Amino acid sequence: MEAVFLGTGTSQGVPIIGCNCPVCCSDNPKDKRLRSSLLIKSEKTTIVIDAGPDFRQQMLRENINKLDAIVFTHEHIDHIAGLDDVRAFNHISDKPMEIYAEKRVLNAIKRTFSYIFDDSHYPGIPRLNLNVINEQEFCINEIKIKPIRVLHYNLPILGFRINNLAYITDANFISKEELLKLKGLKILIINALRIRKHISHFSFSEAIEIIKECNPDMAYLTHISHKLGLHEELNKFLPKNIELSFDQQKIFI
Repeated sequence: MEAVFLGTGTSQGVPIIGCNCPVCCSDNPKDKRLRSSLLIKSEKTTIVIDAGPDFRQQMLRENINKLDAIVFTHEHIDHIAGLDDVRAFNHISDKPMEIYAEKRVLNAIKRTFSYIFDDSHYPGIPRLNLNVINEQEFCINEIKIKPIRVLHYNLPILGFRINNLAYITDANFISKEELLKLKGLKILIINALRIRKHISHFSFSEAIEIIKECNPDMAYLTHISHKLGLHEELNKFLPKNIELSFDQQKIFI
């Protein structure tokens, strides 16, 4: 299986509108970050974790013409705003898009995209098939997914383990029990928002501590803000098994 970083930025993306900091003004493509999302692709199945405001752009950029499902970590708008654009996949496949999320998240999607679920049945609206998940392992075709419970400040959200890869974004706390689910990983992808401590995201040093505790073969930092620093400069000081991720980076599971 292959994983592709569709986006590695925070809720505002990088560069941020109106910002003239060195990161936002960088001409290095690795400092240009769309909203965080991950593509998982096997021989038979293609899924996306989170579909934020840049979903359409990400699908076009990666030339994705087949998508089996979207799995959501939580309901914040930078993770769900692209749902209207599944209409294109509805047209290609002539069937609803399979959506996997906790009940609370699905209810938020129903509120945000109320026109999809009302009784008008307006022509051309997205078609979705909602699947409720919890902390139990589930499958999308042949891909087995194990949810990891984490906290985003006081909001319980989900990360996911797929084979020997785990994807944790928008977290600032993982319990000892849930950390056990991250043992034996080859690849850990985890959010590292900025250098200074943040109320709802792991800081750079906090993410490094989680990585040390889990001890994966390789770790990638994601959900990165312009306050973390320049990609090339920060990567110089990281251990060999830790890297800042970048948009369109491909890794193999």
